[in-house]
Amino acid sequence: MTNRTRKPLRIALIAWGAISRRVAELLAGAQDAGDIAIAAVGARSSTRAHDIPAGAVLVTEPAQLAGLDLDLVVEAAGREAVAVWGEAALRSAPAFAVVSASALTDAALLERLLATAEVCGSQLILPPGALAGVDAIAAASALPLDEVVHSIVKPPAAWRGTPAEEMVALDELRAPVTFFTGSAREAALRFPQNANVAVISALSGIGLDRTRIELVADPGIAANCHRLSVSGAFGRLDVVIENRPLAGNPKSSEMAALSLVRTIRNRISTLSQ
Repeated sequence: MTNRTRKPLRIALIAWGAISRRVAELLAGAQDAGDIAIAAVGARSSTRAHDIPAGAVLVTEPAQLAGLDLDLVVEAAGREAVAVWGEAALRSAPAFAVVSASALTDAALLERLLATAEVCGSQLILPPGALAGVDAIAAASALPLDEVVHSIVKPPAAWRGTPAEEMVALDELRAPVTFFTGSAREAALRFPQNANVAVISALSGIGLDRTRIELVADPGIAANCHRLSVSGAFGRLDVVIENRPLAGNPKSSEMAALSLVRTIRNRISTLSQ
């Protein structure tokens, strides 16, 4: 349900890659499409965004976000882009949604963004991305949590082009192999594309250094899977989600785009879920 007496929600998408394109496609096909306007697309050059949505302006510098009357800026450009665009986004819009959560392993950057949001009265948003159960972990963290274990299980192809290639023979696997076990901070730093969501589960619960991450290559699956196991004073939580890979980027999931669409639509919906 939306309030159609108000002006359309004006958003800027930072990057015009697989996730942003899918978000734009889903928004265009939504029932409330007329209530959301992609006002701008941020990219390093016009050659990277030659086919942006009609009515959107191309911005190549963070300072250009000012004056666009934006309601939300959405980053989907990669870890480095959060530092480049973040403070300008928080100054130019009431909210800045970060997809590349691995950037927030940089404590100084996170502190700087939060300080900017405080001064400007804006909000830093961390969508759940490919995960399920993050809201429950965040709620449960009001009481002491004992343990959070997040297993990220993907087909071998999804780990190509990452340090996993040096840790396991991906093309020769015949059974699942856990090739990394460590903190969420380390996982996100070493595998920023594949283990980006480790930061989301960590920040919702017991933090980057106490959350344990397991990275698994499984030749027997076609989906990107996440298994969350949480225990604490609230009780116990076990969640498993199997996500279809995002077309054009097997390292990410369709749910990552769907989660962003939900985040955007919740800004205008009279029923926020």
